[in-house]
Amino acid sequence: MRTMGTAIPDVLIFEPELFGDEHNFFYESFHQRRFEQAVGAPTTFVQDNHSKYARNALRGLHYQIEQTQGKLVRVVAGEVFDVSVDLRRSSPSFGKWMGVSLSAENRRQLWIPPGFAHGFVVTSESAEFLYKMTDYYAPQHERIIRWDDPTLAIGWPPGLLPILSAKDSFGQLLADADTFP
Repeated sequence: MRTMGTAIPDVLIFEPELFGDEHNFFYESFHQRRFEQAVGAPTTFVQDNHSKYARNALRGLHYQIEQTQGKLVRVVAGEVFDVSVDLRRSSPSFGKWMGVSLSAENRRQLWIPPGFAHGFVVTSESAEFLYKMTDYYAPQHERIIRWDDPTLAIGWPPGLLPILSAKDSFGQLLADADTFP
């Protein structure tokens, strides 16, 4: 598995080595020791999630202010544009975002460490999304930053007509949001 850095140093892209031919394929989707070497710290995942969304479904930007979650995400059907936003005030990249296309075709995975908000939009007809989480979902600690916060100026795909969940419609601006030290 190849590890690639991003514009935000702690956010990493993992690209598997694919074996096979036109009829079959095999790849290692996760290897604990290699993952920990890449992120530079012991990491334990406690929860796996699997979701499916239709085109233009936009989720996020989600994070938990306590019981912070690191997320290793990938798409197993379809494609999404995935976004991470650094919410660590002590970080030189505080308030910066990075985005990457994740798809069943490119098989890439994205590591979003604790201290980041996460969101995505489905750019294919539908997409199935897998998440490995480092802590449990705690709705009382969940926070949401608006996907269209002008301060962030996220470069979502052109012509986007997002479909938001009820809770994502009430996200806060970064300036009003709880952030991390």
